[in-house]
Amino acid sequence: IKFKIKIINMKLAILTTLAASAAAFAPAQQSRVSTAIAGDARSPDGLGIDPGPLDFFDPLGLAEDTDSFARRRAVEIKHGRISMAAFIGMMVQELGITFPGSLDLKGEVPFDSVLDNGMGFPALSAVPTFGLVQIILFGGIAETVAMPAGQYTGGPQDLPGGYDGSSGTIPGGYPGQIEDPEARDRALNVEIQNGRAAMLGVTGCMMHSCLDSCDHHFFYPITHA
Repeated sequence: IKFKIKIINMKLAILTTLAASAAAFAPAQQSRVSTAIAGDARSPDGLGIDPGPLDFFDPLGLAEDTDSFARRRAVEIKHGRISMAAFIGMMVQELGITFPGSLDLKGEVPFDSVLDNGMGFPALSAVPTFGLVQIILFGGIAETVAMPAGQYTGGPQDLPGGYDGSSGTIPGGYPGQIEDPEARDRALNVEIQNGRAAMLGVTGCMMHSCLDSCDHHFFYPITHA
């Protein structure tokens, strides 16, 4: 039963992401007013307006705070990109596909053993301490050197969440840039919408993994007493 529930939860997460992706690829409304960057005038940067039923959804009025909006947009895009990669990674690992070998030099912690107690937060407890230090160090370098957290726009077109490389860490260059403003803004909106769906999807997956892990640790001693 637990396996069936897990499969159903995974299917629901995938369907949620696909639905958001379909909404992101829906044609834009022609009656909207365009700004200088061919976007929606209701958004400070012309981006992020859902082409689907949500349309302009800002219950907290964050779009009105134009002074801090650039930071919020850059943070949203960055978190969305990380979540899209994380969601795909979680789906791949659910299929039992992991790296060969071990996490440590001694070979005592195989990669496939990290998921023994569940995915997401429970898996962190299976990672060796030095491995966690490496993750934190990598994130710190990425946030301060490779893709500085204080850089809200960038790249050849100075777009939100854009980066044009960093000397010694990430090669620069944007191959295949979209020059047409309307096509470019549509692609940027697709990325934002898919990132939002992925943030919800990966959060849901981690929560369900925690619940499965809690059920296992709580019921296992009872059923094997």
